[in-house]
Amino acid sequence: MCKVLIVFYSMYGHIYKMAEAVAEGVGGVAGCEAVIKRVPETLSSEVLGKMGALEAQKGMAEIPIATVDDLVDADAVIFGTPTRFGNMCGQMRQFLDATGGLWQNGALVGKVGSVFASSATQHGGQESTILSFHITLLHQGMIVVGLPYAFAGQMGISEITGCSPYGASTVAGGQGERMPSGNELAGARFQGAHVAGIALKLKG
Repeated sequence: MCKVLIVFYSMYGHIYKMAEAVAEGVGGVAGCEAVIKRVPETLSSEVLGKMGALEAQKGMAEIPIATVDDLVDADAVIFGTPTRFGNMCGQMRQFLDATGGLWQNGALVGKVGSVFASSATQHGGQESTILSFHITLLHQGMIVVGLPYAFAGQMGISEITGCSPYGASTVAGGQGERMPSGNELAGARFQGAHVAGIALKLKG
């Protein structure tokens, strides 16, 4: 089996919903399996409570915590992160900063890497978050895969929606009130299947 690891951080559940859709896309490719894990939390329960995130965190409690070694065991890794000032969140950055040993050993060279994201607004940095994330993947020698225009949902202008050729994304709203739309979830599923298909070809 071709193993596709989906590693995410989600404070309020938006990226988690996208991760589930990505996993559905992966699972739809014969010969591929999806594994979902989350990066370690860096904030205390007290801080998460003040941010109104504890309920969402409880809903993700059963998702296993990822380790850097999990990246080595996978044929492809799809990362999911919310946007923080046009960049990945601190939790994801801290996780990636612990992969120096993998870089030194070339452990991720030739593996497929891809990214999906969320932001509060349409112009809140979804694209810059994904593109800046790609820098880390390239330093690791990974093969970067985005969301091609074969996913026609990113061409529409009839609704507010995320997704770009760099990767699937969702608009969460200023108060986190908007969960991923049908089109955004479709983009995530497409990306999962696209990455899985490429990883399968490379593995074969």
